[in-house]
Amino acid sequence: MSKNKEKLNEAFGDISSNFIESTVKPPSRKKAVWVRLVAAVVCVAVMISAIIAVGIIMNRKNKPIIREPSWTDGGRSEDYDPESYLKYVLLDAEYPEMAKYPGDGKYGTPEYEAWRKDFEMRLEYSGAGEDLDEFFAETITEFLSGHGENNAVYSPLNVYFALAMLAEITDGNSRQQILDLLDAENIEALRTQAHSIWNANYIDEGTVKSILASSLWLDEEYSFHEDKLNILKEYYYSSVFSGDLGTDETNFAFRSWLNEQTGGLADRLSDIELDPNTVLALVTTMQFAARWTDGFSVDKTEADVFHSPNGDMECDFMNSDGTKEYYWGDNFSAVEMCLTNSGKMFFILPDEDVSIDELLSDEEALRFITNEKNEWKKSKTTWVEFSVPKFDVQSDMNLKNGLQNLGVSDCFNEAVSDYTSITDHTGIYVDKIQHGAGVKIDEEGVVASALTDVRLMLSPAPSGKVNFTLDRPFIFVITGNDGTPLFVGVVNQP
Repeated sequence: MSKNKEKLNEAFGDISSNFIESTVKPPSRKKAVWVRLVAAVVCVAVMISAIIAVGIIMNRKNKPIIREPSWTDGGRSEDYDPESYLKYVLLDAEYPEMAKYPGDGKYGTPEYEAWRKDFEMRLEYSGAGEDLDEFFAETITEFLSGHGENNAVYSPLNVYFALAMLAEITDGNSRQQILDLLDAENIEALRTQAHSIWNANYIDEGTVKSILASSLWLDEEYSFHEDKLNILKEYYYSSVFSGDLGTDETNFAFRSWLNEQTGGLADRLSDIELDPNTVLALVTTMQFAARWTDGFSVDKTEADVFHSPNGDMECDFMNSDGTKEYYWGDNFSAVEMCLTNSGKMFFILPDEDVSIDELLSDEEALRFITNEKNEWKKSKTTWVEFSVPKFDVQSDMNLKNGLQNLGVSDCFNEAVSDYTSITDHTGIYVDKIQHGAGVKIDEEGVVASALTDVRLMLSPAPSGKVNFTLDRPFIFVITGNDGTPLFVGVVNQP
């Protein structure tokens, strides 16, 4: 019985030993026979309950704290094989080892202190992206406006790293245009900033997944400067691969690497393959997953109507009520949801007579999206009846025209582009900068992925009490621990 008592205590907490013993203690001879039968039944029932409870607890202990971001029905893309890309490795990025969160109740243990040390290390890098508000605001407006009835998702951080790496491999005016957009004084300052932002936002400790990755894919026919490749590995944690680009084999390896880093997002995007004219492909990825601190009960999820631009539609709404931080501006209102050991997710609802595009051009709204929300004056802690549709949205866009509108043009023009920083070959230009991103939310939390694919070609080539119900198009923002906008999106159709 001692083992059973241990199971009971583990399953139900501190249960009195007298209580346990009383359930198995032989009854008095004065008791009736039926009392003996009842006692036996109680004993057996308690033992069965203990075993079941222990099983449930062990199940919970073995259950992953977060879900792996996955964009395929089976949980893993079929178009995936790590062996396919490992054989092309020239330089393999070394990612930081990170102590796993030991769980609640482990405060003061060596495991907890190791986790806390890593957490404090990330805080030391916080604030590196404070000068990027203008870049975030300009690109959010440029890339999320004008989508009409369609959903759109954009990862400012993911595109920032792609542009920073592109600045590294360019030179002259091609580089300067990118530095101007990123508001960087010079390439050394950008390099230092990017390295700090990367370390502030890279998390893989069990409760949060915020995985940043990047790689260069080089055509083996051309030569590239080794010193520049080493800089990209050191400061941007970039792996480098080399092969005969454009073949079925390298295309499979390329997609395998992308699918591993994004949970299969590459399979949902168009034209993810290397053309035979590709000289260099530069890709950055991000994979994010976190649980709500105070989530939604499945029992409260119910169907309701969402008023989309192309007509009313029925979808599942998650509902909760409680004390939350409520924000407002001249043309919008917003509510935040905290993410465990991570940042927050903000849901921004335009006023009835304000369109998504109008809000994305509104200076006050953009300040709210890009800045630390704890400095916002128009806010209060209040009781909120919150209702939001479950959604699974993704989009795929070419950033070329948008970047040209923002002043980055030379890198796309073979006549003036300058890539002497990484190769002595001439006539190279960026053919496209493809950006794909996806975000899913449900009762448990958030999963999100993004990739940016920069393709360099050799010419010639082709070109109080608040009711907050998000039942019409809205904007969302997912931030990192330091407030950096990791993902921003528009939901027109959940």
